[in-house]
Amino acid sequence: MYDVIIVGAGPAGLTAGIYAARGGLKAAIIELAMPGGQAASTENIENYPGFPDGVNGYELMNLFHKQAIAFGVEFIFEEVQTLELNGAIKKVQTYDRVLEAHSIIIAAGSKPRLLGVPGEDRFRGSGVSYCATCDGAFFKGKKVVVVGGGDAAIEEGSYLTKFADEVTIVHRRTGFRASQIAMNRAKENPKIRFELNAVVEEILGSNQVEGVRILNVQSKETRDIPADGVFIYVGTDPNAQFIGEEIETDDRGYILTDSLLQTNIKGVYAAGDIRNTPLRQVATAVGDGALAAVEVEKYLENVK
Repeated sequence: MYDVIIVGAGPAGLTAGIYAARGGLKAAIIELAMPGGQAASTENIENYPGFPDGVNGYELMNLFHKQAIAFGVEFIFEEVQTLELNGAIKKVQTYDRVLEAHSIIIAAGSKPRLLGVPGEDRFRGSGVSYCATCDGAFFKGKKVVVVGGGDAAIEEGSYLTKFADEVTIVHRRTGFRASQIAMNRAKENPKIRFELNAVVEEILGSNQVEGVRILNVQSKETRDIPADGVFIYVGTDPNAQFIGEEIETDDRGYILTDSLLQTNIKGVYAAGDIRNTPLRQVATAVGDGALAAVEVEKYLENVK
């Protein structure tokens, strides 16, 4: 029996664990993969306060993890199957066992959204990637295509120029959602070229990626671009497949919370990228994790 079980070990979940354990709660974090979430696969985080020269995402999340362990958070590396949340005792079902707690913080984060075009599934792991930090080194001296127009696409596109000879960024509009500093850096990089007002219709190849077919959304003309790899950054979807129908979500599956991060079920909170929030950054995830843990402490004072 735990005071609180936290589902997910990204920046929100790790921060919640630190605050909960430091507050004297018996806390466990359940995580399927390595701690750190998507932040751990980011080469350089430039906008997290306290690091004027930026910080490697894996190194930052490793520090979060060590701090959580130091405060006594228990880590359970298993996959959550279902949650039973109604009632005073909440239950978390994994493949191997049922864990019980007085409260739950869901901080399972989000995952890269699929592009949904022919060739994507076929070449996943053979030229199609969603993580430049993970796979960029495989494309040394080659040509790659990056799909997207947000911070992830532009920043990871710039990172890929450390390895690739040419990086083509394909974006469906002329305007970008990425920050101005990231855009300036990309535009000044001689290895980066842009294909604007264009969408990828198909990823081409026989045994591995050989190129992409793009459609100009204005002229309706199609054209093939040679490429050895395709990196896709077109948004995210919540890792909410285990939450069932008890918890209220928006039409995209993100969990709805009030201003104190409580869901529609008493004693159940959501933090970080999995909740319906206007900004998904490490800084906001950390704030969510801290607030959720403090609210759990207040909740437990009244129910235990």
